[in-house]
Amino acid sequence: MTNEQKISQILSNVSSVGSHLDSRSAVLTSRNLAPVRPEIGSRAYHAAVLGAKPEFKRTLHVGRPNMPDRAAFLRRINEVLDSGWLSNFGPMEQEFERRVAETAGTKYCVATCNATTGLEVAIAGLGMTGDVIVPSFTFIATVHALWRQGLRPVFCDVDPETHCLDVDCVEAAITSRTTGILGVHLWGNSCDSLALREVADKHGLKLMFDAAHSIGCRSDGAGHDGIGDAAVFSFHATKCVHAFEGGAIVTNDSDLEKKLRLMVNFGFAGEDAVAHLGTNGKMSEASAAMGLTSLESMDRFFEHNKRNYMAYSAGLGEIPGIKLMRRHTNRPHNFQYIVTEIDADAFGLTRDELVAALRLENVCARRYFHPGCHRMEPYVGLSPRAGQTLPVTEILTDRVMVLPTGTAISTDDISRICRRISALSRNAEAVHRALTVCNDPRLPSYARGPGVEVSTAGTRL
Repeated sequence: MTNEQKISQILSNVSSVGSHLDSRSAVLTSRNLAPVRPEIGSRAYHAAVLGAKPEFKRTLHVGRPNMPDRAAFLRRINEVLDSGWLSNFGPMEQEFERRVAETAGTKYCVATCNATTGLEVAIAGLGMTGDVIVPSFTFIATVHALWRQGLRPVFCDVDPETHCLDVDCVEAAITSRTTGILGVHLWGNSCDSLALREVADKHGLKLMFDAAHSIGCRSDGAGHDGIGDAAVFSFHATKCVHAFEGGAIVTNDSDLEKKLRLMVNFGFAGEDAVAHLGTNGKMSEASAAMGLTSLESMDRFFEHNKRNYMAYSAGLGEIPGIKLMRRHTNRPHNFQYIVTEIDADAFGLTRDELVAALRLENVCARRYFHPGCHRMEPYVGLSPRAGQTLPVTEILTDRVMVLPTGTAISTDDISRICRRISALSRNAEAVHRALTVCNDPRLPSYARGPGVEVSTAGTRL
């Protein structure tokens, strides 16, 4: 039997997942894989895009919810149901606020129905107007919260190591219209909070932080920093500590705290007295019950994530072209995100190609954040030259990839992921050719080959 016949026989034995054979080549599998011809013995088949079985039968996600003690949660839910107090600042919500303030090291906490609402309420509560400086390299909700409050986001570049606001760029962006700075503690990394505080005080600006990623994180092992005038945590289901859905504003300003409490309850200061513009931003008792139970499991979640981080560090360390974001393992951190940067020249594939190839292994890696907010609507026309002033952001949006972690992912899973990443790098040329014609429905839309339309209904975010 010739080499070509052997390869055809191997590919014909790959199990079907329900797709149709692609007429472009008789050797394509039922997953519409590319007609590559690697040499026997090259280990090229250690990749699903080249004909191997996917490394995982189940899909590994970024941000699969961590589950705390179910019995403890159900006890709290029974208490809620027995009390009949389901919302409107019930005992669960009050205790949740106390625990979050304690964790953050602040005097006050105001729980909200979600972090986006928390951002909007905090922005309005601080009275910012005109222009607010914000990174473009962030989740779009950060910028939407400003825009929805009638403010103009002024996009600023970030530090290439931490991916947080570059203080020098912030100072250079300040004009007479600037009233505030909205920093993002991205990936649990802390902005240079003290330097930003100095800049804010020097120019008479408000300073707040989107701390959605940062519950339990510290820039050092001692002080509680990174709050500014206010900071907002997320307790969305995909966060390390969650409340099904929820957020929390923390502050040390008693006057601001009183104002925020009015604002999350329609502005009511009494049974019939409306004292401030407000919204329905309250957290439910069910969410608070989950949040409390999740906080009780926080240390266990963090330790699991730390072990996973160390496993990724060991597994990716010898692969050229993939850089794992460095963590200070001796500092408090939730290790929620496994952040990598892909150097296409050294790795052999672009970040997008690697994400696509991993999807065929049922590893749902994600590109974060692409594109930058300055290239999304409705901000594209706001600063037409923003891309020229955000060189680090432009690089990161093409290089950053986040890998699965959390309690649903084991260190054995991570070893297997790293082995497949290594195989993809070793066979980069063949993988690249395969992806150009692959239209498997598991691929992200931006990486799918021609000839297939796939509905995005039900896509997991």
